Amino acid sequence: MANKTLFSSIRGRLTPSADSFNEAGGLAYARTSKQALAQLAATGCLGSTFYITADQQLDTVLEHCEKVEPEFIARLALYARGKGHMKDMPALLCAVLSVKSPGLLAEVFDRVIDSPKMLRNFVQIMRSGVVGRKSLGSLPKRLILQWLESRSDTQLFIGSVGNDPSLADVLRMVHPKPTTKSREALYGYLIGREHNNDALPELMQQYEKFKRNTNPGKVAVPDVPFQMLTSLPLTEKDWRQIARTASWQMTRMNLNTFLRHGVFESSEVANLVANRLRNPRLVEKARVFPYQLLVAYTNANQAVPHEVRDALQDAMELAIKNVPRVDCKVYVCPDVSGSMHSAVTGFRQGSTSAVRCLDVAALVAATILRKNPSAEVIPFKEQVVNIRLNARDTVLTNAERISRVSPGGTNCSAPLAELNRRRAKGDLVIFVSDNESWVDSPNYGWCGGGRTETMNQWSKFKARNPHARMVCIDIQPHTTTQAKEREDIVNVGGFSDQVFKLLADVAAGKHSVDHWVREIESERL
Repeated sequence: MANKTLFSSIRGRLTPSADSFNEAGGLAYARTSKQALAQLAATGCLGSTFYITADQQLDTVLEHCEKVEPEFIARLALYARGKGHMKDMPALLCAVLSVKSPGLLAEVFDRVIDSPKMLRNFVQIMRSGVVGRKSLGSLPKRLILQWLESRSDTQLFIGSVGNDPSLADVLRMVHPKPTTKSREALYGYLIGREHNNDALPELMQQYEKFKRNTNPGKVAVPDVPFQMLTSLPLTEKDWRQIARTASWQMTRMNLNTFLRHGVFESSEVANLVANRLRNPRLVEKARVFPYQLLVAYTNANQAVPHEVRDALQDAMELAIKNVPRVDCKVYVCPDVSGSMHSAVTGFRQGSTSAVRCLDVAALVAATILRKNPSAEVIPFKEQVVNIRLNARDTVLTNAERISRVSPGGTNCSAPLAELNRRRAKGDLVIFVSDNESWVDSPNYGWCGGGRTETMNQWSKFKARNPHARMVCIDIQPHTTTQAKEREDIVNVGGFSDQVFKLLADVAAGKHSVDHWVREIESERL
């Protein structure tokens, strides 16, 4: 009789051997340079994560940029900013282009550097010398001058909030030549030089008048960024006026502040704030991450009016509009291990986000469940975690339940092993993890030819479910994965709602090998 061990199945032979180790020391598959850059651009905030430092992220980005064509870098910068809503990585990619392909930088500059914050990020990175130069250079300087000329006086004034560098620092570097009296006064005001106050834009004059006012409540609060007002003596009436004119993001971030200053004592203002939060046009314009709404809802004081808290849930429904409703059996596997309890955007002294990787994973799982009530959520750490969720509950409620699970080790194959134990049938398996699986990783070494246990278990699942697909959503800036990219496996990174669009493509059968990279390569230059 034939050797059953030797000839038991060809499934494993068709599964590629692992060719790398992840940051936790487990077997893994290395991403190609394009795949790695896509992952870094969609999740990297240049802050230290659970496993790697900010410097290591930077070095990895620069290393892979040397291995791809400049056109891909340009398209990736557009994708990361326009669809991933990232700030640091798109600016870094533009800085790389300033050395590798100045012409391409000119093509994409205004679309990637689309705000004063992005402009300051770009200048900071250029002057740091990380891309091989410490001066701006003639072309970047010209692009910045054109950028300044294309913005109105009011836009520049409102965008002057922030330091290191400040907008004033940028002006001192590029020496723009004002073409109007108001622009001349604005530049003088910003850099602290003598200027004609009467020539300043109307909004700036209102702001200066408000600052000089010694009779609080008698002068209208100017419509300027929140940060410009907080150091000034403000009355309850002033705070209500601020709430009336606040931007969507400012409103989301300052609900408890408004509560402390009596803003919600006015039912009229409370209703106005609620209607702003649930406004579809404003939600889209704000480029809100779904997890930011989870944070706002979780952190909102119970004394915040119920209509305002309900509006955050309405906004969540708008923010997750790209989540597909699929006519198949879906399993969602959020990673709740120890590393997932770290800040999703990394550690930064004085500005570390309170949002954990776990919160994002929980939110993705709860969101998919809301749109697909027959889906099954299988949280995992070193083993699967049993948790009861009601698809009729709100996304925010279910996400909170998942995020309360205690930490443990990382075993990405555990959900698949559980499904195989049950001999479960299914069409779509979705992982949300940082891919740092190690509990299930035997010590094969470089020459042992081992496969990740995730791929072993997926092969068994596929034997029962030949048409099944797997989507691995990675929310950390790492360059390895537990599942090798192929026609039935899609690896995608990020925590914007763009991952839901890609998920919808896969669910609709519109995926291909290297689907995410192909999406990036379709960006128009």
